[in-house]
Amino acid sequence: MTKSSANDQKNGAPAIDRPAIVTREAWEAAREQLLVKEKAVMRARDGLAAERRRMPWLAVDKPYAFEGPQGKASLLDLFEGRRQLVVYRAFFEPGVFGWPDHACRGCSLGADQVADLAHLNARDTTLAYVSRAPQADIAGLKARMGWKMPWYTLTDSFDADFGVDEWHGHNVFFRDGDRVFRTYFINVRGDEAMGTTWSYLDATPLGRQETWEDSPKGYPQTPPYQWWNWHDSYVDGAAPDQKWTEVSEAGQAAWKD
Repeated sequence: MTKSSANDQKNGAPAIDRPAIVTREAWEAAREQLLVKEKAVMRARDGLAAERRRMPWLAVDKPYAFEGPQGKASLLDLFEGRRQLVVYRAFFEPGVFGWPDHACRGCSLGADQVADLAHLNARDTTLAYVSRAPQADIAGLKARMGWKMPWYTLTDSFDADFGVDEWHGHNVFFRDGDRVFRTYFINVRGDEAMGTTWSYLDATPLGRQETWEDSPKGYPQTPPYQWWNWHDSYVDGAAPDQKWTEVSEAGQAAWKD
């Protein structure tokens, strides 16, 4: 390790111990060495997701009521007809720092990370936010911050029953006809990684629904990449574009390791 330069210190930057400056060959060798560990972490994460898909489910028999932009809504309504639902409890209500102009800073940082929901929806999955703020305040907040996710008002004990009455968290649900099951729960630092299409899908019982995944028998799966689309171009039930299929197959061959 070497100390940062005098120029850095003159510019007001704090002194740090920085790594050695090496040749391109040495840098590539160091990167390849670390890549072995990174791939091990990635495969371990895939393994955890596979275990998550085999978690037991908890039946949700109690009726829950929410207020949405169109009025009253049940937990079943939050699915928007899809089979999977991820519900994030955001803190936006009287008594929370920032009210009434802003939601909790941490919850807001998380909301800023949410990817376009069309990709989740294409995998039969809905993301919804819930808070205790009235719908008029939620609509104003979403417009000001540029957020697009469905956002409902809590009206009963849903937050207390699912461990998010005092702190934020993601609850994952699955719909089988009119029956709803709780399948997973993520909170505390686990919430920090949420926001990408992949982080949400990896938390769901069906996963990414791609053929490489270790999933229980009968789970829906399609070839990786081929279901991807521009977020304004998904069409329900449409076959993958042949040109994109060729590109995706070439990508699979190039990155098979």
